[in-house]
Amino acid sequence: MERFASLLEVKSPSQLEAMAREAQQITRRNFGRTMRMFAPLYVSNECVNNCSYCGFSRDNASIARVTLTVDQVVREARHLAEQGFRNILLVAGEHPKFVSDGYLEECIRAIRDFIPTVGIEVGPMEAPEYERMVKAGCEGLVVYQETYDRPLYAEMHTAGPKKDFDWRIACPERGYEGGFRRIGIGALFGLSDWRLEALRLAAHLEHLYKHCWKAWFTVAFPRLRPAAGDFHPLTAFPDWALLQTICAFRLVFPEVGIVLSTREPASLRDQLCTLGITSMSAGSHTEPGGYTGAGTEDLHQTVRGRRIELEANDTPKKAEGQFGIADERAPAEVAAMLRGKGMDAVWKDWDASILSAA
Repeated sequence: MERFASLLEVKSPSQLEAMAREAQQITRRNFGRTMRMFAPLYVSNECVNNCSYCGFSRDNASIARVTLTVDQVVREARHLAEQGFRNILLVAGEHPKFVSDGYLEECIRAIRDFIPTVGIEVGPMEAPEYERMVKAGCEGLVVYQETYDRPLYAEMHTAGPKKDFDWRIACPERGYEGGFRRIGIGALFGLSDWRLEALRLAAHLEHLYKHCWKAWFTVAFPRLRPAAGDFHPLTAFPDWALLQTICAFRLVFPEVGIVLSTREPASLRDQLCTLGITSMSAGSHTEPGGYTGAGTEDLHQTVRGRRIELEANDTPKKAEGQFGIADERAPAEVAAMLRGKGMDAVWKDWDASILSAA
């Protein structure tokens, strides 16, 4: 941790360049020239939490919401499969009434035959619930702490189960107990001081390596993007700081996966992809039904958990997204960019048959 902290200190341009070169070399040594490709599939934007920065926040009562049926989830997943994806992350707001018991397992079972790598990024659960997800065919769990600054966390999360800092921070360990092989953690940059946030995230990762050593971990450093509610970043996290954070994690944690999403603009992603990144999303949508238009016939609003029907003359064309996307290129365009840099876009790197008995 002392070494990690030293890598986050103020650096000159030449020092940053040296860090980037070393990060690239370490990445090539451990991951080759591969880039895992994945896509988020939002199944619901219903939520009982009040999170000041999130487009799905319960306070945003005027936004159009929907929870896809299992058949609609399959339709979205098949569209992504046609784009080449074999790695999908199912994403949902936290609302037990809409994303009810058994729903996620049904979604997982419905797509696992043609999507071998399925992950979830949903409200935290108990270990036995995670075990059911794993048995259904889910392989990965993603849960971001959002901010490791406790006072700020309390200020940002004013209602709902997400208010409980300790419940959320222990989520990766419950997921590990439930049998997940891949676990992703991260912080939302733009809330607290970026150096302190990165340091706390690194401490969390080090803890998980010691206590959940059979799992493979990824980290992510998503930056705040425009969303419903018009929340503005509280702190700066410029491009050079993102680069420095990526390099620091690669130098200290040489085997950790590092994720770069479509929150970042295309030009920046093109520059960063060879310097430590191992997973990228492409062609992403952050609203349920965003890929095929599924679910538009059931759009509604919710006020304190109650469903409110939309007026016939005021029906929006789609559900609200969680945040705006910066890189809107199609998956094939991103793959072509990677090939141009001498890298291989990996659409599939896992199959359930690997675990089958001989």
